[in-house]
Amino acid sequence: MVLAWGFMVPIGVLAARFYKILPGQDWPRELDSKPWWITHRVLHYAAGVLTLWGIYLVASGLTHFGSSGTHGLFGWSVVVLVMAQILGGWLRGTKGGPTDLAPDGSLRGDHYDMTPRRLAFEYLHKTGGYLAILVACCAIISGLWRVNAPVWMPLTILGWWMFLMLAFVRLQRQNRAVDTYQAIWGPDHHHPGNARRPIGIGINRRGPRSSVTHEQEFR
Repeated sequence: MVLAWGFMVPIGVLAARFYKILPGQDWPRELDSKPWWITHRVLHYAAGVLTLWGIYLVASGLTHFGSSGTHGLFGWSVVVLVMAQILGGWLRGTKGGPTDLAPDGSLRGDHYDMTPRRLAFEYLHKTGGYLAILVACCAIISGLWRVNAPVWMPLTILGWWMFLMLAFVRLQRQNRAVDTYQAIWGPDHHHPGNARRPIGIGINRRGPRSSVTHEQEFR
């Protein structure tokens, strides 16, 4: 659980928030970069598998943690949230747009059209994801306290989390948190989703590329 929620999930979140447009990518000529999506999906599905393994250890009695008390409350809350995240991902709807045409040959799609279904997914997925990380941090700390873990363990984890928070702040100040819609389809106003405000705190949009260099853009 520490590996899944202390390390893998936060990296997946950072990839999804700040690397939809890669440094050096010739955006908007180059659109829909996939590394962030692959990283986010692989790490979070792997974390889901490890979470299920943790549930198995508890249910089979192979761990002394049990499922009661404060740690149990945090732990089961994480389980509920991660299952909701996976289910929401499966129900997020179709993509659409120029690179994923509908069966009738149109551009129609839940994401491209930003339908109510897609809007609900984005709000719930982002809110639920950050909430899951917060609750998981509480579960990790309470778990280490419960087993009277050696001091180096919490210090190592807290140091890692501090590094992640500093990276988050730095990347946010560089305006790297780009709207998913623009990262995939660009800033042109004929794309219907660009008429809406980006979803999420601190998410920004960009205009068409000017003479600004990559070094200036990501400074």
